[in-house]
Amino acid sequence: MSRIYTIKNKLEESRLFLNRIIAAFVVMLLLTSGLIVRLVYLQIVGHEHYATLAKDNSIKIEPLVPTRGIIYDRHGKVLADNTQSFSLELIPEQIKDLDDTLQRLQKLLNISDEKIDQYQKQRKRQKRFVSTPLLISMTDEEIAKFAVVRPYFPGVDIQTRLVRHYPYAELASHVVGYVARINETEMKSLPVAEYRGSTHVGKIGIESTYETELHGKTGYAEIETNVQARAINTVNSVPPVPGENLYLTLDIDLQKTAYDTLGDYNGAIVAIEVKTGGVLVFASRPGFDPNPFVIGIANDAYQALQSSENQPLYNRALRGLYPPGSTAKPFVALAGLEYNAISPEHKIFCPGYYQLPNVSHHYRDWKKGGHGSVNMSEAITQSCDVYFYSLASTLGIDRMHSFLQHFGFGEKSGIDLVGEKQGLLPSREWKRNQRNQSWYPGETLITGIGQGFLQVTPIQLARATATLANKGKVVSPFLVRHTPDPDATAPVIENLELNPENINTITAAMVNVIHDAHGTAKSIGKNISYQIAGKTGTAQVFNIKQDAKYNENDIDFKLRDHALFISFAPADDPKIAVAVVVENGGHGGSVAAPMAGQVIKQYLEGNNEN
Repeated sequence: MSRIYTIKNKLEESRLFLNRIIAAFVVMLLLTSGLIVRLVYLQIVGHEHYATLAKDNSIKIEPLVPTRGIIYDRHGKVLADNTQSFSLELIPEQIKDLDDTLQRLQKLLNISDEKIDQYQKQRKRQKRFVSTPLLISMTDEEIAKFAVVRPYFPGVDIQTRLVRHYPYAELASHVVGYVARINETEMKSLPVAEYRGSTHVGKIGIESTYETELHGKTGYAEIETNVQARAINTVNSVPPVPGENLYLTLDIDLQKTAYDTLGDYNGAIVAIEVKTGGVLVFASRPGFDPNPFVIGIANDAYQALQSSENQPLYNRALRGLYPPGSTAKPFVALAGLEYNAISPEHKIFCPGYYQLPNVSHHYRDWKKGGHGSVNMSEAITQSCDVYFYSLASTLGIDRMHSFLQHFGFGEKSGIDLVGEKQGLLPSREWKRNQRNQSWYPGETLITGIGQGFLQVTPIQLARATATLANKGKVVSPFLVRHTPDPDATAPVIENLELNPENINTITAAMVNVIHDAHGTAKSIGKNISYQIAGKTGTAQVFNIKQDAKYNENDIDFKLRDHALFISFAPADDPKIAVAVVVENGGHGGSVAAPMAGQVIKQYLEGNNEN
């Protein structure tokens, strides 16, 4: 078998190798040129742009949450402050088995499943290296238990935080309100920049109405971080502006007196400075402790508050709607004088009932045998229903509606709290629009004694009383003075320009309610050096049939009449006006009037700084 030999061409091989070298050199030259061009662009042309991006990548903006403003009463007593609290916090990144750690902590400190769930939801919204609280406001016992086993819980530690605190608990819960964690709905409406880092927001009361002032201005810090986004150094910072401290017109000692006098009754007491409009007392009973809402109230505790038949979460002073009963009579009487529909001396015979012409129905007086022949002063003093049935019939619903509206009936008082109800002042137009019905003469009669469709709130009734005491000058009730000056006043909204003689006539009759032997509240007029002008009221909770007899001992407590009382003092130079509503209290003279008497006595005779 023959072999075939290939003769190598060295010249050709040399040329091929040289071409490859040249090609590789050209490629390397092009790549090097591209790299140089890119470096020139990065270092010179695009330096400013990429330097900014690099800085943004290494500098993080952290919000600095402002300290919430403190709320004081008129004498400087703290109603809401910020207290140092100890919280148990976990850093998930430093914990190998988070579930196991939570189980051991739960067993050690008896932590509820609800709080564990809350922690899990909260930590998932944050980075793993951020310290997240599991327990807030730890007790001394909890702190001691954890301190013993602390070495066995890496990544778990006790930190200090500022927590909102309400030292008077339920006493001022409805007026001061409370803060709680921001929910998803609120987060969408709150300013993002101002609430970065904030966890709580005012929910009700002053805390809600003045949220912007109390919250303050959020600051920020420029934090240098590493590639894992951990803080290394603070480059720059703008400190937060603390929230504004608020000074209320409320007198917490007077508030306590009012709250305590209600005792076991549900109801409300509101007291207003006549000349300024400042609210001295704004008590709604029962109240509730707002402190658990700050740290996160347990679900069963919240459900207990909501389901309670006494409705402790309901602000009766602001939102409670009640028939004013006979407390409306002074205003109806004044309407009669102002419209010249009746004179003070004119007498009306009261046989114990009133009848409309050609109508058999008897509109009964509270006194079965009647009051006999009474003039205006006697009718107010003895609270004669028949007199006011007759006067209401003479005035008519149109004039009564127009006059009572000037005193704020059927309108919001304008107090600086969110959620006020406006009550109901009925009229022909209202009934036609709301019920598609005509107005009947009998409805005019019962409106004249504060019953029927007429409904007022305690703050509304207090404002009307203050207007009467102020001789027709209307001031808007307010709680926040915006200044430590206790003499700060609210502007007069309107001057009703009432006849002074008519005002004096009504005031004199209201003085007789307390200081006359026949007065329905004569028990509170003893052993005082000044005169109180007032009017008792009893409002029916349900209608009684024509021939039925009302006996409060034979009916369920919740169906008993409400007891009301309005007053101002001293009668000759009014300084304070008070409205009391006692649910199912029965009698204004024996139940509601003494409560107002205690408030007035403490304000005028006590150690209050006026």
